[in-house]
Amino acid sequence: MKILGLVGSPRRGGNTDLLISAVLYGAGAGNNDIDKAYLYDADIMPCVDCRGCKKENFQCTLKDDMKQLYPKLEEADVIVFGTPLYWYGSTGKMKLFIDRLRPYVASGKLKGKKAVIVVPAEEGAEACNCLVQMFELSFKYLGMEFVGKILAKAGEKAEVKGHPEVLDEAFNLGKELK
Repeated sequence: MKILGLVGSPRRGGNTDLLISAVLYGAGAGNNDIDKAYLYDADIMPCVDCRGCKKENFQCTLKDDMKQLYPKLEEADVIVFGTPLYWYGSTGKMKLFIDRLRPYVASGKLKGKKAVIVVPAEEGAEACNCLVQMFELSFKYLGMEFVGKILAKAGEKAEVKGHPEVLDEAFNLGKELK
């Protein structure tokens, strides 16, 4: 099984990155093929609603780094979406990424894939309700199966290192991915 982790945080080695790594490490223990992509390393333009993705080959017409990310999504069986909580939503880069998933509504190429979310938030899990709902609705729209979430109370860089129980929860979630 192939599992792709998407880090939607600008901080390498931060809470989102560490939690996704724990999920992937747990999944890797089950001999799965794991990969991680840092969205802040990618040039992702905003969707311009040209509707090109709804025609013939169902591909986005924009020329940017999504061209390298689309095949990774299509090859993955499980996609882990990670973003810190920014103003009760995702980071801007994660939102750009989500908006650019529009071709998959028409093509159906993400249908049946499993989705996990990882969200560290300074205010804790209760503050994540709107973001969780956005992801749940997006997954439903894409035909994906929402199979798990890690909502960690953490705001300072790498704060989750001081909470091994949260890292264990992420590892165990990864182990359970099938």
